[in-house]
Amino acid sequence: MKATEVPAIAGAFMFRPTPYADERGFFCRTFDADVLRSVGLDPNAFVQHSVSRSAKGVLRGLHLRSGAGEAKLVRCSYGEVFDVVVDLRPDSPTYRNVAFFELSGETQVSVYIPAGCAHGFQALTETADVSYRIDRPHDPAEDVTIAFDDPELAIPWPLPALSMSKRDREAPSLAEILRHEEN
Repeated sequence: MKATEVPAIAGAFMFRPTPYADERGFFCRTFDADVLRSVGLDPNAFVQHSVSRSAKGVLRGLHLRSGAGEAKLVRCSYGEVFDVVVDLRPDSPTYRNVAFFELSGETQVSVYIPAGCAHGFQALTETADVSYRIDRPHDPAEDVTIAFDDPELAIPWPLPALSMSKRDREAPSLAEILRHEEN
């Protein structure tokens, strides 16, 4: 497994495993504590593991947590997704940068998303499963959602947003969120 920095988002990393394929399919390590430690991350910090399944075109996000935030290790375990990270840490050298990737079950690449960054994705295949390792127990009172189609972010979603939650569909713009935080 190889760790590489995500240049557009300070403190974000991609973890690329080495799948071993043969006539049966493949095997690969998708989590390695030593590799996380090698880039300064604490592998024991993750306290929850969740999975979502989405149909093609489903869009989830942009989500983040208020308060201390929430760091995530995200991987598409089946299918393919267009994955987006937005740096919303005011003290970050990459503040307001947007990075996007295609994650797939074929490559099993994971993305580490630092606390204070928004995250979202869109399913590109008929079925897409996304796994999340999260560093804090979930508290719905801390959930923050930003409009997926905010013109300031100009995210090039590859498909029309065919389905999303009411919360995601009605989310405020980034400017509205930032104004609310200032007050």
